[in-house]
Amino acid sequence: MGSYLLIPLIVFVVFVIFSAAFVVKQQTAAIIETFGKFSSIRQSGLQFKIPFMQRIAGRLSLKIQQLDVIIETKTLDDVFVRLKVSVQYKVIKDKVYDAFYKLDYPHDQITSYVFDVVRAEVPKMKLDDVFVKKDDIALAVKAELNDAMLDYGFDIIKTLVTDIDPDAQVKQAMNRINASEREKIAAQFEGDAARILIVEKAKAEAESKRLQGQGIADQRREIARGLEESVEVLNKVGINSQEASALIVVTQHYDTLQSIGEETNTNLILLPNSPQAGSDMLNNMVASFTASNMIGESMKKTNTPKKGDQKKLDKPKDE
Repeated sequence: MGSYLLIPLIVFVVFVIFSAAFVVKQQTAAIIETFGKFSSIRQSGLQFKIPFMQRIAGRLSLKIQQLDVIIETKTLDDVFVRLKVSVQYKVIKDKVYDAFYKLDYPHDQITSYVFDVVRAEVPKMKLDDVFVKKDDIALAVKAELNDAMLDYGFDIIKTLVTDIDPDAQVKQAMNRINASEREKIAAQFEGDAARILIVEKAKAEAESKRLQGQGIADQRREIARGLEESVEVLNKVGINSQEASALIVVTQHYDTLQSIGEETNTNLILLPNSPQAGSDMLNNMVASFTASNMIGESMKKTNTPKKGDQKKLDKPKDE
C-alpha cells in the first residue's frame, strides 16, 4: 500500500522540480510575475521560480532589431514618392520593465513616429532634394524617435532611408531628361573632336604644301645651279652660252625619254626622238637665241640718243 503512494509522490516531486526550473537564452530577459504582479527580471542562464505561484510573463530580446517602414507622401513640387525607412533599435537592458509594461506593440509605436516625421519633412523638399538630403531625413527620424522611445525603454541605434521610389511616370520623365543631357554632352564632345580633326588636318595639309613648295624651290635652285655650272664648263671648251643652253635642253630631252622608257607602266607618249629631230631642235633654239640677241641689240641702239640730239636736249630753252 505504501509503495502505491510513493510512486505518485515521486512523480509530483519531479513535476515540481521541472516546473520550477527554466532556461533564459543569451541576450534575452525573462519577466517573472508572482500572482500576476511583477516580481523580477531574470537574465540568461538556468533560473528557478516558485511553482504555482510564479510564472514567466514574457521574454524580451536584447539584440538589435530592425523595423522597415514604407511611407507614401508628396514632395514640394507635387510628386508622390514612396520611402522605405529602416529603424534599428534595441531594448535597454536596465529598462526591460518599461519596455515590457509600458508598450503593448512597440512596432506600431515606432511606425507612427516614422510616419509623422517623414510626412513633416519631405513636403518641404523638392524631389531632387529628397535624394540629396535623405541623410537629413534619417537624422530627423532618429532624433524624434530617441526622444519619444527612450522613456519606453527602447534605444534607437540608427535610422536609414534605404529606398526612394517616385511615381512611375516621374521616373520615366527623369530618365528622359537624363538621357537628353547625356546626348547633349556627347554631341558637344563629338563636335569638339570633329573640329580638332579638321584643324589638325588643315595644319597637316598646310605643312605638307609648305614642305612641298620648299622642296620644289630647292630642286629648281639646284637645277639652276647645275645649269650654271654646265654652261661655265662648256664655255671653257669654246661653246658660247647660247649653244650651251641649247645643248643642255637637248640633253634633258633625251634624259626624259630615257626615264620614261625605264618605267614598265608608263602610258604611251609620242615625242620626236629621231636624231634629225634633235638636230632641228638644237638649230631652232640656237637660231631663237641669235634672233633674240639681235633684237635686243637693235633696241639698245634705237633707245640711245645721238650726240647732236643730246646737245639739243642739253641747250637751255632761253637760247
